[in-house]
Order: sequence, then structure tokens, then C-alpha cells
Amino acid sequence: MEMKTDVVIVGTGAAGLFSALNLSRDRKIVMITKADAESSDSFLAQGGICVLRNEEDYDSYFEDTMRAGHYENRKESVDIMIRSSQDIIHDLIGYGVEFQKEEEKEEDRENSDSGKRGEDDRDPLLRGYAFTREGAHSRPRILFHEDVTGKEITSKLLARVKELENVTIYEYTTMKDIIEENGRCAGVLAEGPEGQPVRIRADYTVFACGGIGGRYRHSTNFPHITGDAIEISRKHGIRLEHLDYVQIHPTTLYSDKPGRRFLISESVRGEGAVLLNMDGERFVNELLPRDVVTKAIQEQMEKDGTDHVWLSMKNIGKDTILKHFPNIYEHCLEEGYDVTKESIPVVPAQHYFMGGIWVDSDSRTSMENLFAVGETSCNGVHGANRLASNSLLESMVFAKRAAGKIEEAYCRER
Repeated sequence: MEMKTDVVIVGTGAAGLFSALNLSRDRKIVMITKADAESSDSFLAQGGICVLRNEEDYDSYFEDTMRAGHYENRKESVDIMIRSSQDIIHDLIGYGVEFQKEEEKEEDRENSDSGKRGEDDRDPLLRGYAFTREGAHSRPRILFHEDVTGKEITSKLLARVKELENVTIYEYTTMKDIIEENGRCAGVLAEGPEGQPVRIRADYTVFACGGIGGRYRHSTNFPHITGDAIEISRKHGIRLEHLDYVQIHPTTLYSDKPGRRFLISESVRGEGAVLLNMDGERFVNELLPRDVVTKAIQEQMEKDGTDHVWLSMKNIGKDTILKHFPNIYEHCLEEGYDVTKESIPVVPAQHYFMGGIWVDSDSRTSMENLFAVGETSCNGVHGANRLASNSLLESMVFAKRAAGKIEEAYCRER
């Protein structure tokens, strides 16, 4: 099968969908995905999405991101992400995404992060929304939807894309290579559901095909996400960066069964859950950066001679657990653990890829007419270790910038 389109986007996660939504409705867009459209890691994100609370929060947010990334972050990219965050949230709300609202109870107002009633330090457009906090954040600045924020965002974006007449999605279609002509990317070569070759010629190509979790035995990622764009880029001499920057999430539900590991969101610890050793003793500050907490868990397991540690949600309270973390509660119950009554076994697992295909601040790769967004790209925001809940934000900020550059290019061609 052969086809010609204006833009081909590889991947149907948050980054790919947001790219499509920010391109002109006059563009003919083809999206391909290796599995079904819902099987992207964006759907799995639990904790939330960061946003700049107000101008006074900028320095703190910037420092938190840099410190978590061991100061190996690209400062320009961090600045772009933070300063674009409120616009992205407003876009998402416009697409129908629902974030947790504050309770209208007097006691909740009194216990809110702002302290006293009437002293709300948030940007006016963010007032009324609840914030949570995760590890390495100096203050709550994370918007969320229960414990399925990624699903809420990505499902709404997918629904909006499916409404567009200029976008066609091909599921179970795997990218096998790109079409390179005179040093430029001219589309992709793929394989359809029945193994048939698919040739998609395009003016512009956007890689949005996720990370590398499928290459690991223990990972929170879907197993079919195996870094295909990385290998194709290597083959064509496209610049790559920091391929050794792989984040291990400290807390996934321990299991001796094969397959994807169930993530226990960092916001659980942000709300008060604590890590315990085999004797029921706390051994680490749970709100330190992920790599620090992971190292402490690994050292404790070695010391105890165990293959997991324990996470207690006792401090959170049953009502908050059922309201804020219903998905985690239900999944753990299915595995035989009632988190409102007992600790659960947790173990670190591969979670996120901070390296990838090098891109500039507009998501352009080193090959002309080829862009990369989301986890498959490396724009330097995350440095050596991603700050919790920056991934969804980063992917959409730079997906929107990629779409903007593509539109600029079309305007120049007129």
C-alpha cells in the first residue's frame, strides 16, 4: 500500500495527538501506531501534570527540575516548558480534560496549601483546582484526575483527534524505516496488520513513538514500546543523545509474574505514604528525587536479603485513598492487598527514558523535515533524571512547538 500525506505522525500517545491537534485543519495527517490507539504509555501515567502556579513559583519550579536532573538539563528547554505550562493546561481544559477541583468545604479551605481562606497564590485561571505534590517538588504544583491522569488526558485528546476529518489513524501498523532522499526525511516505511508493506510519503514526519521499556524484564511500560525510532535514527546517522539516561521508578507493585509492572504513583508518597523495611521501620525520606529513593530501596533490599520493601499508606487515610487513588486501591485489591489496612510490597522497575533522539527547542532532529516529540526525543528538559509529573507537560509543550514549526514551513513555501 502506498499513500501520500502532508504529515505522518508515528505514535498515538499524548505527544503525537497534541501534534495533530495543533496542525492546521488544512493538513492531511496520517497517524500510525504499533498496537491499538489506546496502548501508549501516556495512558498509564498516574500522578499528574505539573503547572507553574504563578510567577513567584518560577524559580522554585526551575530549581526543582534542575536539581532532579542533576543540573544536566538544558536550561533553555526547562524555561520553555515552565513558561508554557499554563497555556498547555488551558488547552487541555478546552479539549475537555477534567482535573480535580477543590472541595467546597470550609475545613478543606482551611487545610489547603494556600493557608487561609482568601489567600490563594495561584494564577487566577488555576483557582479552584486542587494540587498534589510528588518527590523532589518543593511545593504542590501538580494537577491530577484521581490516579489516572494520563488516561484522562490522552483519552480526551484521542477523542478530539478522531473528530478531525483531516486525520486518519492506522492501528497495528509498525514503522520499519524512514524514507530518506537527499539527506531529508520524506516519510516512513511500515508494516500493516497482515504484514503487508506500507509506504507513506510525507512532507514532514514526526516521531512520537515512546520509550524503550519493552527492552527490559521489569518495566512499567507496554512491552511493544521498544525504541524503534532510536534504532532507525542510528541507522540513518541521526543525532542521538544520552542513551544511558534511564529512570528507574522506586515503587511498582512487586510480583513474581512476568509482564508489565503496576506503577504505584509517586503522589501516593506525596500524600504521606512511607517506605518500610522488613522490620516495619522507615528507612528513607520518600520525597527525595526518584534515583535517590531507588538507590535507598536497592540498598535496603540487599541489607534485608529481600526482593522488595514495603509501602504503607496508613498515614493517608481511607477516604483520601478511595477518592484520590481508586485505581491503585482496586488493582492492589485484585492482587490480594487492601491498602487501607495493610502495607504492600514494592520494588523499583524501569520507567522512563530521558535520552533519545536529539532535538532542538522546536523539536527538530538533525535530519531535515523530521521531528521527534515525547519520550523518544531528548530536548534536555529532564537532564539525567526526570522530575515527577514533568513528562506529560514536556511532551505536549514541545509537540505544540513542532506543529508550529511545521506550519511556519508551509507558510514560507507559499
